[in-house]
Amino acid sequence: MAGWFQRTFADPDIASHLLADEGEVVIDEVRHHWVVYWRPVVELVCAVVFFVLFLVSDVNIGWLPLLISALLGTHASWLSLSEHMDRFVITNMRVFRVRGVFGRRLATMPISRILDITVEKPLLGRILDYGHFVFESAAQEQGLRDIRYVGKPDQRDLTIQRIVQRSGLRRSAL
Repeated sequence: MAGWFQRTFADPDIASHLLADEGEVVIDEVRHHWVVYWRPVVELVCAVVFFVLFLVSDVNIGWLPLLISALLGTHASWLSLSEHMDRFVITNMRVFRVRGVFGRRLATMPISRILDITVEKPLLGRILDYGHFVFESAAQEQGLRDIRYVGKPDQRDLTIQRIVQRSGLRRSAL
């Protein structure tokens, strides 16, 4: 039972989305940078504070801090799991993003459709080494445009550029 739960709700199962019979292999599986977990951590600390208040509060009003603690703890867990299940994958043929806890959403873009990648790094991102990718493609509407909180964005941008170059879609400058 625990194995089924982990496979279903704690792992986005990237391998099931690969075109293995076509020779597609994962080059990089990108999880969100750890900075995305700041909000769940703050909520969890608040949940602990409210639980301590429950332990020392009057019996008549004690249910309120317990309820707030339970709600904050549940919300923090949901946020953490949601961030954990959001993956950006770079393969030798395409880039795709899988996300969702109960339902799954898959957005994909073939390497040949990538026209431009903008890497945005806010000040905190430069300090902590994360950034945001903005993809421009040949499609008007796309499901894969903004990928936020990518760790080591410069290395990952170079990885995508190398794949595009090796696929023969761009000529080398001589």
